[in-house]
Amino acid sequence: MKRLGIVWFRDDLRLHDNETFAWAHMNNDYVIHIYCFDPRQITAKTYKCDFVKTDKYRLKFLIETIEDLNTSLINKGSGLLTYRDKPENVLNQLIEQFKNIFEITIAFQQQVTQEETDVEKIIRQITIDNNIHVKEFWTLTLYHPDDLPYNNPKAFPDVYTQLRVALEKQGVRVRRLIDIPNTFKPLPDGIISTPVSNLSDYEYSNETMHTNSVFTLQGGESSGLTHLHNYIWNKNLIKSYKETRNSLTGPENSTKFSPWLSNGSLSPRKIFFEIKKYENEQNIHDAGYWIIFELLWRDFFKFIAMKYGTRLFYGRGLKLEPYVWKHDLKPFEAWRTGNTGIPFVDANMREIMATGWMSNRGRQNVASFLTKDLGIDWRYGAVWFESILIDHDVCSNYGNWIYVAGVGTDPRENRHFNVVKQGFDYDPNGIFVRIWCPELTRLPNEYIQTPWLAPAHILKEAGVELGVNYPRPIIIVPQWNQQFQNRRKSIQNQHHTQQRGINFYFKNHEKR
Repeated sequence: MKRLGIVWFRDDLRLHDNETFAWAHMNNDYVIHIYCFDPRQITAKTYKCDFVKTDKYRLKFLIETIEDLNTSLINKGSGLLTYRDKPENVLNQLIEQFKNIFEITIAFQQQVTQEETDVEKIIRQITIDNNIHVKEFWTLTLYHPDDLPYNNPKAFPDVYTQLRVALEKQGVRVRRLIDIPNTFKPLPDGIISTPVSNLSDYEYSNETMHTNSVFTLQGGESSGLTHLHNYIWNKNLIKSYKETRNSLTGPENSTKFSPWLSNGSLSPRKIFFEIKKYENEQNIHDAGYWIIFELLWRDFFKFIAMKYGTRLFYGRGLKLEPYVWKHDLKPFEAWRTGNTGIPFVDANMREIMATGWMSNRGRQNVASFLTKDLGIDWRYGAVWFESILIDHDVCSNYGNWIYVAGVGTDPRENRHFNVVKQGFDYDPNGIFVRIWCPELTRLPNEYIQTPWLAPAHILKEAGVELGVNYPRPIIIVPQWNQQFQNRRKSIQNQHHTQQRGINFYFKNHEKR
């Protein structure tokens, strides 16, 4: 009896460095590739909120990715079967269709969080009930969990630095890339690729790119590989990454690899080895160290999810003691829609609302504001990010939220971002704020982060009416006003110092 492999694509939507895909084509006579737009992950509603799991921006990027994968397979004489259904239903149907003709193996990538692992359990039971084979692979991370210097997930460290130091000291290596087979096995007779879902199937109009978006690229392995090559080789941006990564504007100020990493259309190992190739050819040691540093953070949250399971989603996070959060939806809605009256928060929240993207610096600040300043349950913020972010990754998203909220793995107690200070530090001239809060465009830089402190005549000249065309702040933290005063005093001191220098110059010049 000939062998049929069924590759169930999940968050590994690529051909390069894909062990599941490679194994299927090397060990079977025929291969079927499937992808399921699982309604539980697309249209289901989220925690205590009326948000769909995958809103239009991430869905658009996902559809583009699936279209690209299908095209790549068709070009190799194969194709992708796509379904708007649960994977267990689709696999049951395919098994029924082919179990008397072929020896069947279902191959898929393993995941770590409960919703995904619950589906894996169902699939395993289906294979047992039908006496067919199953083959599972780990392709999610830069480092394979079997290579970590820990006996089991429970021994995994709770602190990122401990993981990084252990890997560096013990010389743990990243596994080599998996080669794509030279030839792809055909589909069984009677199977043809199916049309990919589009946004209109989910009652969305075709989304056009926002003119102010810093993420302007399409989804898909082809686009991801091109972007990787351009970033490293054509634009030589590795060397400036550390200095630019906290920038709020500009499409090239951070790598923007995360959307492709999140759905697996770009392999973290591919990025790693491309960086190492660059370092070797350019003879620049550790040029990409800080990019790899961030890839390891992504691994860290995957392994934390393996260790703690569903505790990643508890209101108290990984803490043992209960944590009391507020559940007031009015300030949450002001936060979500960018109407808090705090420009740095509002600009970031309006950006994500309009584009599905926000900088890492912005994400940390708005999360801190929601949880530390407003005291609102972090899970409201996490589910909004899950719905709207192009690059949502369940482990990184929820791991980062509990980290910033103070109920995760952060070894530093009471981490709290002063959003006014951060606004002045990272947007000192208000460029970012003015892009997303145009009603503040004419406000002087001195007050751009704290319009509530501007004198009435300054507001009038700028055309700003607090509570009318820009909100009054829903909360004022004393440290914000103090930060404004400190900054103002510092600017005045600099001005006086410069003026004394000018006076000294002219006084001595006159003596000559």
